[in-house]
Amino acid sequence: MSRDADDFALPLDQLLTGAATGPMSRLFPGTSAVRFLDALRQQPDLVANRMVGLAGELVQIATGGSEVAPRRGDRRFADPAWTENPFLKRLVQAYLATAEVADALVEETPLEWRDAQQMKLAVTNLFQALAPSNNPLLNPVAWKAFIDSGGTSVLKGSQQLLQDMATAPRVPSMVDTEAFTVGVDLAATPGSVVYRTDMFELIQYTPQTETVRAVPLLIIPPTINKYYVLDLAPGRSLIEYLVQQGQQSFVISWRNPGAENRDWGFDAYSEAIIDAFNAVARISGTDSAHVVATCSGGILAALAAAHRAATGQIDRLASLSLLVTMIDQSSGGVTGSLLDENTARIAIEKSQRTGYLDGRDLAEVFAWLRPNDLIWNYWVNNYLQGKKPPKFDILFWNADTTRMPAALHKDFVEAAMGNKFASPGAVEVLGTPIDLGALTVDSYVVAGSADHICPWANCYRSSQLLGGETRFVLSTNGHIAALVNTPDNPKSSYQAGDDNSHDADVWRETTPIVKGSWWPDYAEWLARRSGDTVPAPTTLGSPDFPPLQAAPGSYVLAK
Repeated sequence: MSRDADDFALPLDQLLTGAATGPMSRLFPGTSAVRFLDALRQQPDLVANRMVGLAGELVQIATGGSEVAPRRGDRRFADPAWTENPFLKRLVQAYLATAEVADALVEETPLEWRDAQQMKLAVTNLFQALAPSNNPLLNPVAWKAFIDSGGTSVLKGSQQLLQDMATAPRVPSMVDTEAFTVGVDLAATPGSVVYRTDMFELIQYTPQTETVRAVPLLIIPPTINKYYVLDLAPGRSLIEYLVQQGQQSFVISWRNPGAENRDWGFDAYSEAIIDAFNAVARISGTDSAHVVATCSGGILAALAAAHRAATGQIDRLASLSLLVTMIDQSSGGVTGSLLDENTARIAIEKSQRTGYLDGRDLAEVFAWLRPNDLIWNYWVNNYLQGKKPPKFDILFWNADTTRMPAALHKDFVEAAMGNKFASPGAVEVLGTPIDLGALTVDSYVVAGSADHICPWANCYRSSQLLGGETRFVLSTNGHIAALVNTPDNPKSSYQAGDDNSHDADVWRETTPIVKGSWWPDYAEWLARRSGDTVPAPTTLGSPDFPPLQAAPGSYVLAK
């Protein structure tokens, strides 16, 4: 197809509803499909021209005169047999030509933006599913594996298929679940749990420098997965890196909620963040602390900070950093989200019945965001070739799912309707109308250029809602890889600027590209706002907050 699924984003609001309503809604987009077909009926010339063009191309393919070929880097057809075998070559060409026409029909048919986005997603997913490479009778790598293994690849692949389909999420396994051990290979930065409540554990990290910055940092992870996305394998951990730069660092490890925690919503999580913040300040003996938060955790951190601003306590916040956090839900300047009220209602009702949104359902929807990479790639590897998936820390973390309380799910979905986060006073937290413009502290905002959940332009517009001086950073890669962006990665680059007054596209065009990772830039930015250096503490916690357990604690291990 001329347009890959990687070109599309499924924002956080639709990810949360899609997890409740099921990923098949992307293949069968309901009323959007009805409106598309009606609009197509009113464009007979468009349909006729495209069909005539396709028929002509198919004739060229049959006679060997077509120039249609897979895009460079399309791994589905990397095996030489796809281009050297006359039958397979023509099959791939016919598939690509048909998919391109289907994509063009969606692109050229006049639709309201929500319906257009839904149809683009559905058509892209449908044709990626129909790719000849997914067919075990056609894919040459499947036949080679069958011959080389003496047929055992079919047995192993069938066993893995049955295992994966037996329990949610019903998608191919992306990682060997025995490849890592949390606390050993991942979440291994030394530290201790110094505070525990029903909602979270607070981990303080052991200093790795003789002196540290006086102002500490509280890290708030997403509520959708576990915190160690910021503390992956040693050398790939943002937390480890900041500690090694002399930054006193703490992180919240959220409890994996059950049905009994169904009432935890914006108020409960905001109160928990404030509680953790106060504990960090008391342990560090300071009046203020930095906060850095990610994705859904970033939204909650902004809400808690806005509440503090409304109650006259904003001076305790040294700075606010938001990583891949989308507060502004508008799309291309159109206020709102991809949600319609009926879909939102159905999603909320489902989580209300169970008491939570199951993280396995989120993982399934997330996989369908990038089906070529996260579904069909592993379909071929696991089932057609009978191989085990590779060892990859990010995908191991992604498979280590958590639940979201029904109240929090409801709060997020309802706030997305009408883009309420971007409207002062439209959302209330702890009895306080929220105005993000009251956050007059310095902010550091990071977005990923290929983010499918929090599109970078939305993150940029979100930064414009904040009332203080903001440094906006656009990193390479997607939602998670933009965070796991180690300084030794030769492919990394970023753009950074202190003026976010322009439109997003203007900012991107006029801001220089810097080779390397944004991590050193962030560490330096924090250091300038963290006061003098002081001797590193020789013990963790304090008399009021004694160490309870070695990091990574117990909550991160709960299923």
